[in-house]
Amino acid sequence: MTWQTYYRGDGLPRDVELADPPPWRTFPRRSAHEAFQPPEGLTDAVNAALYLRRPLLITGAAGTGKSTVVEQVAAELRLGSVLRWHITSRSTLADALCRYDALGHIHALRLRQTVQPATEPATEKGTEPATETATGADDIAPFLRLGPLGTALLPGTRPRALLIDEIDKSDLDLPSDLLDVLERGEFEIPELVRHPGELIPVRTADTDARRTHDIADGHVQCTEFPFIVMTSNGERDFAPPFLRRCVRYEMPAPTADTLRRAVAAHLGAELPGQGPVAGLIESFAARVERGDSLAVDQLLNAVRLLTDAGAPTGEQRERLLALLTRELNGG
Repeated sequence: MTWQTYYRGDGLPRDVELADPPPWRTFPRRSAHEAFQPPEGLTDAVNAALYLRRPLLITGAAGTGKSTVVEQVAAELRLGSVLRWHITSRSTLADALCRYDALGHIHALRLRQTVQPATEPATEKGTEPATETATGADDIAPFLRLGPLGTALLPGTRPRALLIDEIDKSDLDLPSDLLDVLERGEFEIPELVRHPGELIPVRTADTDARRTHDIADGHVQCTEFPFIVMTSNGERDFAPPFLRRCVRYEMPAPTADTLRRAVAAHLGAELPGQGPVAGLIESFAARVERGDSLAVDQLLNAVRLLTDAGAPTGEQRERLLALLTRELNGG
């Protein structure tokens, strides 16, 4: 059964077997770092950021591989799994450092107060109940979890890799709020400052939700500054104090040659120098050069469709190519 015969629009139930998905659409998601082709100058920018312990700010159009850079660096340098902070207009520095579930904590305390009379002996007249500590009944640790930035700043022998994705979509104040943390590499967790001298095990932002790190006096200080990649689609300008703390790189517009190499790497196959696929890549590159808003993954989808054993032809082919390569700005 070919790809176009799954759904026929006749309302009749049938059993179908879907074809294998494209390599970049398999789940659990696999990193695309092996297929990423760094453009000229990017390796210099990455190495400068690593050497100087500065964040790397990468600007470029959507779909040019900005977020894949950190995955490739983390894989090559064995920095562990990549921590991710996807920015929206509601993102705050506090959430990226440490989240405190105050409502959950209050609910747990009230629940304990409800069952306490039936489970604990009454205290003698004139005595005070024992003070609850962070390691006792009023344990705050289960209601705290470090955010991606807070986890990246934990002390360790190797730097962590952190992606701060689409920082240009943030509130206007967020880049300025980041300045002190990026400069000093430390922060405090207000909820733990009131427990001086105690080691509080706080969950990290790693995918393993059981992983914790003991934090003393509510203070976190990095020992190895993380490798931070911040991406921007170029939708806003940043203040000079923020920019001077970054190594900046702008992704170049892809050419037909770079697109051909990127598509071949993702498909894991050599592409013919002539024919429909070569023509599609040339046409796509020409559209990018004249300013059309397009992403590389759109080209990947179109090429995958064209190289299918039952690829469409004629008018159907043209309709599908138009569908898959529409401009991202609504065109």
